[in-house]
Parts: sequence; C-alpha cells; structure tokens
Amino acid sequence: MSDGAEELLQIRRFLKERLQRDYTTFRGHDTERENIRQLLQRTAEMAESNSLLLIGPRGVGKTTLINAVLTDLLNNPDFIQNTLVVHLNGYLHTDDKLALKSITIQMQLENACDGKVFGSFAENLAFLLECLKAGDKRSKSVVVILEEFDLFCAHHNQTLLYNLFDVSQSAQAPICILGLTCRLDVIELLEKRVKSRFSHRQIFLFPNADDFSEFVKLFETLLKIPNERELKKHAERVASLKLLQSNQLTFHRNHYDPGKYKFNKRITDRWNKHIDALLQQNNVRQALQSLFDYDVSEAGLKIFIYRLVAQLQNHPGRTQVTSEQITQLISSYNNDTKVEILCGLSILEMCLIISMKHHSEIYDRDPFNFEIIYARFNKFAKVSTGMQNIERGVVLKAFEHLRNLELILPIASCASKVQKEFEMHKLALTYGQIHQAVQRYQVLPTEVTQWSQSSLI
Repeated sequence: MSDGAEELLQIRRFLKERLQRDYTTFRGHDTERENIRQLLQRTAEMAESNSLLLIGPRGVGKTTLINAVLTDLLNNPDFIQNTLVVHLNGYLHTDDKLALKSITIQMQLENACDGKVFGSFAENLAFLLECLKAGDKRSKSVVVILEEFDLFCAHHNQTLLYNLFDVSQSAQAPICILGLTCRLDVIELLEKRVKSRFSHRQIFLFPNADDFSEFVKLFETLLKIPNERELKKHAERVASLKLLQSNQLTFHRNHYDPGKYKFNKRITDRWNKHIDALLQQNNVRQALQSLFDYDVSEAGLKIFIYRLVAQLQNHPGRTQVTSEQITQLISSYNNDTKVEILCGLSILEMCLIISMKHHSEIYDRDPFNFEIIYARFNKFAKVSTGMQNIERGVVLKAFEHLRNLELILPIASCASKVQKEFEMHKLALTYGQIHQAVQRYQVLPTEVTQWSQSSLI
C-alpha cells in the first residue's frame, strides 16, 4: 500500500472513530455545564445533597454533557476519593427491584450484608436505606444518574424515586440525583409525595437554532484533523478516564484513543486547507443551510459527516470530500416519501390527484367525493387523446387505491351509512408535493402536465 493510501486510511479511521466514540467532548451551553459541575463539586467537597432534572430533545447531548462534567471533575482529587457514581437507565432497569440490586452492587455493598442483597425487594430497600441513613456528612458522596427518568416515573408507586429524593432532603449521607429526560412534562408524572421532596431544580438543553455560522464552524471542526498539540491535550484528557471506577458507566472504556494517531504535518495541512477552500464555495454553504433547516442538532451533523467520510476511497476524485458529494448527500435528505409514492402511481391515478388538486384550489380545500372528482376528470378525458373510453369502474378502483395509500383521507363524520361513491374525503397532500411529483414523473403525457398547471380545459 502506498504512503498516500495509508495516510488516507488513517485519516478516515480517525474521523470515523472521533465521530462515533467521542463521548466527552461537549460544545456550547457553558452556563448549564458550569451549573452541573458546581452542583457535583459541592456534593463531593461540602457534602451537600441535591437533585436536578436535565431536560432536552433526543440527540441534543444530555448524556454527553454529564460525561463531560464527570471528566472535568476527574482532575479534582476530592471528587475521585469521596464520590461513588451510580448509573441507572430506564430501559434496562425496568422495575425497582432491578434498580435496587444494581444500586447495591455499584455502591459495593453486596459483600456487607451476607447475601441479603439477593433477598426480597423490601429487604433490599430496607438495607439500602439503612446504609444511606447510617451515613453522615463525612460519608462518601453518591451521585445517582437516572437516564430516561420518565420511565422510572412509571414504576409501581414510584418507591425508588420517593426514597432517593427523601434521602436527598434529609441530613443523611450526601447524595446528588441527576435525572435525564426528553419529556418537558416530566414533573407532572411525579406523585405528590415525590414531587414535594424534589428540589424542582431543572436545566433545559436545546440546540442553538439561530446561529448558522456556529453550525458551519462545527462542521469545519468535525471534519478537520487536529494538530499534534491538540491531539496530545485530548489524549491526556481521555487517559484520565481510567480514574473513573464504574462498571455501569461504559463511555470511559469505549472512548476512542487519540493518542494512537500520528499524522504527517504536510498531509494534515493539505487536508485542512482543502476543507477551508470547500467552505468558501457558495453551493456548499447553501447545502449546509438546507441541512441546518432540516436538523440543527450536533448528532444529526455527525451522522451527515460520517456518511461523507465513508465515501473516501483511494481512487481518483474520491480521496477528498468534494462539493458534489455534499450537495448530492443533502439532496437525499430532501426526499419526500409522499412524492416518491406519487411518482409510482399510474397515469390514471395521477389524473385523479390533479383533479383533486384543482377542486381544492377552486373551493378552498373543501371535501370531495368520487362523483365530484369523476365529473372533473371526465371533463378532461373528453378532450384528451389518451384518457378517453376509460370505464367508470376502473376509475373508482383507482380512487380506492389512492384512499388505501392514504393520499386522500375519509372524513369520519360522513363515513357511516353512505355509498362509497358519495363518501366525503379530503386531500392529504400539499400542492407543492403534487407539483414536484408532476415534474419528476418520467412518462407523464404533455397534456396531463399542462392540465396540472391550469384547471382550464
């Protein structure tokens, strides 16, 4: 393998690993990050008990934010020596018994109770509470991370949440409870007795949907190769993850290792200059603007860049990311499934859709039945060269097929005790989707295309 091919392989492997397995790099939201860091620091150093909910949509980076804060605190000897991290996930710990068993194991209490940990739920709970209540301000702090917090609210009587919040409100062993959820109404899911013991401290995390320049900057950062100093700094940060002793938290074991990569400075400079030149092109910025309008999250951008990087090959024209690849990949995001369905219809069915479009335009989207659409279609068929002599039964069958595809929807109030020809429907398509399908339909007769643009015959 030539040196150029080997360097390309290494660049591709590095970019892929960084996109997939970088669990501790969190960008932006500095205020929220500092609030959580101070909360955990006070729990470790001052033995304060706290509870907090981190709320935001999926893919915004809630878990990454917690991972990043934990990694920051690994430089603090007090946090390492005085804190136990307990991690629970609502998808894995589907009831309180499983959750309690996991907490006891993660707190390393299973050897302290002569096998009681494997007893009944009541015994587990009593033992755990006894251990927590036996503690005081000098005890080790416990940080409990509850991912998919809303699923824990569905557990019977919310016993686990009640007891955890109860301990956090009393002067017992210091405990900090962090709940992560995507449900904005999560507080309403809590029972009254649980809600009264929660601190009502909430942090909302939303992607920055206003600043396109930041989105472009992030695209540039994720696609560029860092220099040797940046790689070394990041490798030291990743190396500190060994201090995190937890069997349930897996990000520190699966994290990519930037220390194993060394790049030729000439190759790195050439790659980064190409990325700079790429971002100066108008068509690339327009394509990124389309992606920004479609999905503003960092997770969505990472998936997009991964698909770009996966196309790199040791062939002429495929060794670097090109503007054509970016625009082509963006176009796949804009594919409308309903337009795809329309393009697969027969010409007769397309004519019925166009009849419905004209009816909706003239009568301001009033509902219609088969008889109304058939009359409008018949008017066109009489002057058309290819649509004459089509039997009514065939047209009715085509109309029913459109209903089965849910391109038209029956109006529920009119559906009972009415013949199918007179049942009222509404169009479940936009005019833009119909226009796009007409443009893309390969064998649509010219007269049908012209008719789609004007209802006059």
